[in-house]
Amino acid sequence: MERSVYLYILVMAGVTYLIRMLPLTLIRKEIKNTYIRSFLYYVPYVTLSVMTFPAILTATSSIWSGAAALIVAAFLAYRGKSLFQVSTAACAAVFALELVLDLL
Repeated sequence: MERSVYLYILVMAGVTYLIRMLPLTLIRKEIKNTYIRSFLYYVPYVTLSVMTFPAILTATSSIWSGAAALIVAAFLAYRGKSLFQVSTAACAAVFALELVLDLL
C-alpha cells in the first residue's frame, strides 16, 4: 500500500508540472486574439471565486448566516468600503444571526 501512495504522489506531481510547463513551451509568441486575452484576464478572479464561495456558505453552523455574511460583504464591497470594514461587518452579521438562530 505504501508503494502505491508514492506512485500517486509522483503522478500528481507530473501532471501538475505538465500543466504549468506546457503553455510556456508551446506558446512562444504574444497572444493577440482579444477573446482569448479577455478569457485569460478573468481566469484568476473566477478561480478565486469558485474556491471561496462554497467556503463562505459552509464556514458557519448555518447556511443562512453564511448567506447573510455574503450579502452584507457584497453590498459593502460594492459601495467601495475598505476590506477591514467589509470583513468586520460580515463577521458581525454572522455573529448576530447565529445568536438569533440559537435563540429559536
